Amino acid sequence: MSMRYRTAVAVGVLTFALAVQGCSQPLGTREKGALTGVGLGAATGAIIGAAVGNPGAGAAIGGALGGVGGGLVGDQMQGQEVRQSEQQRQIEEQNREIQQQRQELEQLKQQRQRRSVEDEY
Repeated sequence: MSMRYRTAVAVGVLTFALAVQGCSQPLGTREKGALTGVGLGAATGAIIGAAVGNPGAGAAIGGALGGVGGGLVGDQMQGQEVRQSEQQRQIEEQNREIQQQRQELEQLKQQRQRRSVEDEY
């Protein structure tokens, strides 16, 4: 295929990437993974497709496969982020409980000391 066709495919992929990136909400890890996969897959597919004479089909197939693969990887990464966030929340909650228990122990020690002093008199 001609250089013009390859350029058109590259411009199409970049336009798609910019359009998705311009969404009103920030992209999550899953979406970033899928977008990265689409871009890398399309680029790789276009290169392989150019070697066999059909860069457009190669880019389309590579983009689709890359999007699926990138989405799966991004989904796993997002799940890991959620688990880590939950673990961090639990750690902070446990730290607050430990701090509260330390304060209660200190109060009990002080009460005990006051009682022992009062008992001496």
